[in-house]
Amino acid sequence: MDIQGLEERQRLLGCERRHFPTRGTRRVDPCRRVSRDETPFDGVLQGGVEDSPDGAMVLVRDDGWKEAKLTTISAVTSQPVTADRAKGRRVGERDVTLSRHSYQAGVWDADTLGRYQYAEALRRGLDLCQRLSVVNDGALWIERVTGTNFPEAVQVVDWTHASERVWDAGKAVFGEGTAATQRWVEGELDALWNGRVAAVIADVETRDLTKPSYPAPVRQTQGYVRHNQARMDYPTYRREGYPIGSGTVESGANTLVHHRLRRPGRGGIHAAANAMLAGLSELHSDRFPTLWRSLEATPA
Repeated sequence: MDIQGLEERQRLLGCERRHFPTRGTRRVDPCRRVSRDETPFDGVLQGGVEDSPDGAMVLVRDDGWKEAKLTTISAVTSQPVTADRAKGRRVGERDVTLSRHSYQAGVWDADTLGRYQYAEALRRGLDLCQRLSVVNDGALWIERVTGTNFPEAVQVVDWTHASERVWDAGKAVFGEGTAATQRWVEGELDALWNGRVAAVIADVETRDLTKPSYPAPVRQTQGYVRHNQARMDYPTYRREGYPIGSGTVESGANTLVHHRLRRPGRGGIHAAANAMLAGLSELHSDRFPTLWRSLEATPA
């Protein structure tokens, strides 16, 4: 099979090119393998949908460590937490279930990932869904690309990443494993959970987190929380059943990217890595048999 052709994801997917309507400020010309009517999995997802982009480091032979970027699209359902599952859960938390995942991944820059994010979203029918949320770690490139592709989407900073930022700041100021750290972090997280982001920002601003000896994430805490304030409305997200975790894309990074491309001796050339990620994206999206049949039917 032609490696160069595989690197061009459109050929691997067996797509025929097609124009889609403009979303945001970008007009893209992605491809679509089949119509919605032909393959139910490619059809319209009902109700809520989540899209989660992220990055994962891989070793590219003769090019060093590079960030592979991927996006995961999932159907979302939610319901109140039942009594038997309430232990250890925060008040107001909901059981949110994500299913029917699909993926796109490659050793790409942010804008290239954006084109595939958009094409996969249209392939899954996100333009016809009732609502769309995008959960991520707050990276600026994700905010920019997603805002361009889907300006109407509800962007959410992943709760675990936000919590980790607070914990890192607390450990830096009050010390690792101290009671003072525990008290301060729990207070900040309670405020964050209940929507008092401004209070968290005000408290963080009173701490000297700019010391050169602190790790970069700690020094950036104030700017991180302030910049992402609008994406930390966790009471609203819980009430309306939006996901607040990006576990699907992080799991995808491990199973789709790291499992194959970070094992000992697995560093590959750029084209081969993208070809492998293209195939794995279809495999983990449960579309590989259809893809393979389309390739077999393609004249040499």
